[in-house]
Amino acid sequence: MKSIALLLGLFIYILSSPIYAARDTVTFLSGDGIKITADTYIAHENKNTPLLVLFHQAGWSRGEYLEIAPKLNALGFNCIAIDQRSGKSVNGIENETALSAKQAGKNIRYVDALPDIEAALRYAKSQYNESKIIAWGSSYSAALVLHIAGTLSELVDGVLAFSPGEYFPKQGKSKSWIQDAAANISAPVLSPQHATRNIIGRQFILQSNPNKKHPSPLLQKGAMDQERFGNSSMIVKIIGKQ
Repeated sequence: MKSIALLLGLFIYILSSPIYAARDTVTFLSGDGIKITADTYIAHENKNTPLLVLFHQAGWSRGEYLEIAPKLNALGFNCIAIDQRSGKSVNGIENETALSAKQAGKNIRYVDALPDIEAALRYAKSQYNESKIIAWGSSYSAALVLHIAGTLSELVDGVLAFSPGEYFPKQGKSKSWIQDAAANISAPVLSPQHATRNIIGRQFILQSNPNKKHPSPLLQKGAMDQERFGNSSMIVKIIGKQ
């Protein structure tokens, strides 16, 4: 009986323990030749494991996902966290793509990161071609992944957009640049709803595409917790495992 109890306890311990993946750093080129730095968190060997491509918010780096990515691994996802050229550092991790862009004399505004996001999704498609590719954006990158989903739909199988907005009018884009692109989204979209001036969320997408129904796009109100990795069952069921 003691042996059974011990084995049962070990089994429960294994099930309750988090899944840790080694954090490896990779680089690849953006369309304009800038070296993009990313961290991979590959915890699952199954080639069909959904891949979350994680893009950071303004002023930060791939370090935004240092603690979040292992939690997503535990939910059954592999992850790759990207440095876009518009950002600095967070959690002790410097934005290497921003440094490369500065050295090359490139602009590093929000809108200038669009080629980095496209390149990252193309890299993900080429390296993990049997996985569903889910773009995860935060702040300005949430808006840019919506733009990609509406203009280059072949690059994404789902989108998680946390605090998207029309952040780009002062950077040469129209006041509806993101909404215009979002009107063409066909992939599932999960976005929380907030009530601040620049954050668009659910209402933004529905206004862009009022005739679309599940799953294009799919939106849920209030799906995120304070750590921004959200309603895990919703993400797994709707985005990752379709």
